[in-house]
Order: sequence, then structure tokens, then C-alpha cells
Amino acid sequence: MLRPSYSDLLEVLNKDADPENMIGSRYTIVIAAAKRARQLVDHAEPMTIHTKVDRPVSIAVHELKEGKIKIIQNEPTEKTEEIIEEDAVLQDGSES
Repeated sequence: MLRPSYSDLLEVLNKDADPENMIGSRYTIVIAAAKRARQLVDHAEPMTIHTKVDRPVSIAVHELKEGKIKIIQNEPTEKTEEIIEEDAVLQDGSES
């Protein structure tokens, strides 16, 4: 199991977040860690020195835990809303 736990990360990420950027989804944390891990794989410098592991995902999670990475949630754009509406039409065959 990956440490720190989801609840530990959630606590750190929401510590100073404004109400609009409160993280409530594990998916959000997973995506943030995956994006940061991809940067590390592409030779980005780690922002943490307090880890004994060298795996990109583990380093990314430790960076999240230390507050080195902030997650800012974007508002849906018009393009995103169009895709969601198109997807709803495709799923049930009728417009929502």
C-alpha cells in the first residue's frame, strides 16, 4: 500500500484551500500524482529530498504530502460542457 494514505493527502491538500478548490475525490489526487510522475519520468527535478524511494509515483505522492504541489480545480470550459452534453445524448439516445 502506498503511504501516505489518501486521508493524509486529503488533509494536507485541503488545509489552506479555499472552498472552491476543496478536494473531495480520490480521482483528483490520483490524476495529480500521475501527472507529476509523468513530469519526473520526463526528467523533471524532484521537489523533495526527504524520500528514500526513487519511483516517480512515490516521489510525486511525497511531494503532495509535503505540500510542494497544489491542486487547483478548473471550472468546466464551454468545450468541456459541449462534450458532456454530446456524451449524454449518445448514452441514452435522447437529449437531456
